[in-house]
Amino acid sequence: MEPLFGVALGLILAVASPAHDSCTCATNKWAVCAQDGPGNCTCRLAGSDHPVDCSTLTSKCFLMKAEMTPLKEKRLWRPPHGVSDSDGIYNPDCEDSGVFKARQCNQSSTCWCVNTAGVRRTEKAGRSLSCSELVRTRWIYLELTHKRSSNAFDVPDLAKALTQLFESRYKLHPKYIAAIKYDPPLIQIRLDQNKKPRWDVDIADVAYYFEKDVNNDSVFHSDSKLTVSVNGDALAIEKLWIYYVDEKPPEFCMRQLAAGISAVVTVVVLTAGIGIAVLLVLRWLRTRTYKKFECKEMREIKAPSLE
Repeated sequence: MEPLFGVALGLILAVASPAHDSCTCATNKWAVCAQDGPGNCTCRLAGSDHPVDCSTLTSKCFLMKAEMTPLKEKRLWRPPHGVSDSDGIYNPDCEDSGVFKARQCNQSSTCWCVNTAGVRRTEKAGRSLSCSELVRTRWIYLELTHKRSSNAFDVPDLAKALTQLFESRYKLHPKYIAAIKYDPPLIQIRLDQNKKPRWDVDIADVAYYFEKDVNNDSVFHSDSKLTVSVNGDALAIEKLWIYYVDEKPPEFCMRQLAAGISAVVTVVVLTAGIGIAVLLVLRWLRTRTYKKFECKEMREIKAPSLE
């Protein structure tokens, strides 16, 4: 009887183990997943109770929030890498849909307005700051360089490989890839998404996933290293820059610019003043010397001869 019980227990564990292992989120390694029924795996965002759709990309706002939440693991929590915008990563306020709230604030009651990519578009101010709308980031420019090889890639082949990468790995429809330009070793990619249907991924989320992949900090659960092949030749990406263009221009005030212009004007005025003063002093010294010699000559002419 005992051998039969052992065999039955082993079969149960063998069946249960794969089911447990399959309860993961392929597109978000920070998601917390649990098997809440036979064949039913529910994943939620780390640090909150928001459900995660693992069939597509997680919003950038939710990702940044998850990064700022220490995981309960037996290791030290390391600070996340800063993003390419000037303010770096922060703990954002997100809507239930996953989009950024138009106004973001930190622990010191400092607030600012952001775009749909979560990038600051106003000066920082106090809690009284009002952000009337969440301005959409319509264009995203990706500039990357690759390691130099003996031969440059063929432009159509490179464009095809990158288009397939964004479509297969990041679920981005090719219609949002407006242009790909290549000037070895620089590659420029323009993503254009004026309006986003609910079923399409956001280009801001795509850019964030891509940036994490390039920095070897993939968000995907497999944590597989990003590999791009162009006709069998590896495309080794070295550096990446991301630029965001909104539907409306940013609302940075002119105080910093005015201060810079004022400083430049002050330096110019001081330099000009010192230059004029030096010229006046030199002119005065030259005039004084001339008069001195003139008086000496006059004395010599008027002096009586001793002979």
